[in-house]
Amino acid sequence: MTHHPTVLVVQHEPDTGPGWFGVWLADAGLALDARHPYAGDDLPGLDGYAGLLVLGGAMGPADDERCPWLPGTRSLLAAAVERGVPAFGICLGAELLALACGGAVRRAAAPELGVQLVTLRPESSDDPVFGGLPDTVEVLQWHWEEIASLPEGAVWLAEGTACPHQVFRVGAAAWGVQGHPEVTTPIATGWARQDSPLVQAVGLDPAALVGEMAEREVSLAQTWRPVAERFAGVVHEYAGARPRHH
Repeated sequence: MTHHPTVLVVQHEPDTGPGWFGVWLADAGLALDARHPYAGDDLPGLDGYAGLLVLGGAMGPADDERCPWLPGTRSLLAAAVERGVPAFGICLGAELLALACGGAVRRAAAPELGVQLVTLRPESSDDPVFGGLPDTVEVLQWHWEEIASLPEGAVWLAEGTACPHQVFRVGAAAWGVQGHPEVTTPIATGWARQDSPLVQAVGLDPAALVGEMAEREVSLAQTWRPVAERFAGVVHEYAGARPRHH
């Protein structure tokens, strides 16, 4: 029987699932164990897992009272960094990674919404996951918080105009991405419907944001699928180097 290394997935809301990223990781030979702590799932430790994927959500990364599983999620991320377990944080997941490792998160001056460009920094050229991307790439943004400062020793891989810290790596194998490379058009449609008053309050049209996302979905997938595949490669390498538990 073929062994598929397993990635622990922490999902914070019903409508913010792994989307395309989950499809790409599965296609790359990984199994996903999705936990839904908002619905009462316990968060396990990292033993037996070859990777960790922490998804986005509408809550802030320090909303511990409203979302009592967040301290445990930050602990998982800190443990992944300490043990070298490959980890990938998307939007809220990236903010949690930054906080877990000593960085800071704050409310952004204005939300980033819609498909936007981010610029890869020279430090990305030899990164095992983000190396090989073009100098600028598009990603769907949908966040009100921003990473104010990176953890000490973090490698800053990509920057944006409004929110500078777009992509970073902590330690050897933990990555954070402020944008949403995983989002499908149906996921974006649900967010636009839910957040419509907030989006309109900053002068944007929710339907137009979804239309733009739908128009760009194929090219966004072409950009970000290789990132997921390279992360999957890091997970496979870790799984191969780690003693198997029977």
